[in-house]
Amino acid sequence: MATPKLPPIVPHLCVRGGNAAIAFYEAAFEAKPSMQTMAEDGVRLLHANLAVFGGQVMLHDEFPEYGGEVLSPHSRHGASVAISVNFKQPPEVDAIVDRAAAAGATVQMPAGDMFWGARYARILDPFGHVWAFNAPLPVPKAPRKKV
Repeated sequence: MATPKLPPIVPHLCVRGGNAAIAFYEAAFEAKPSMQTMAEDGVRLLHANLAVFGGQVMLHDEFPEYGGEVLSPHSRHGASVAISVNFKQPPEVDAIVDRAAAAGATVQMPAGDMFWGARYARILDPFGHVWAFNAPLPVPKAPRKKV
């Protein structure tokens, strides 16, 4: 399988249960695996690339036996970043939150119209990663002045 051309910045998620994570992202976000390699143990995911939301996300299982600081949010007892996804239309925010919740995500902040002029929501996926969804609200038309 050829490595896809990657954008300048790509989130690289560490999880516990890489194959289950891929299945969740496929169900919740319609992600498409473009590369997937298992570790020598045949259980853990060494590396995967997922095409999602018009971009790429890389994914792998934890490998604490090799040391290092990259661990899943479950090992760290919480996420340290939120992955923010921007949509064009406000209904897309509601739809993706509903889809993610149906696939097993926890809604942390239901979709709502925010003071900064966007429809916004946030979920926690089953692997401990926080996803934020945002879409600009339509700009209200100014009333016409009578001449």
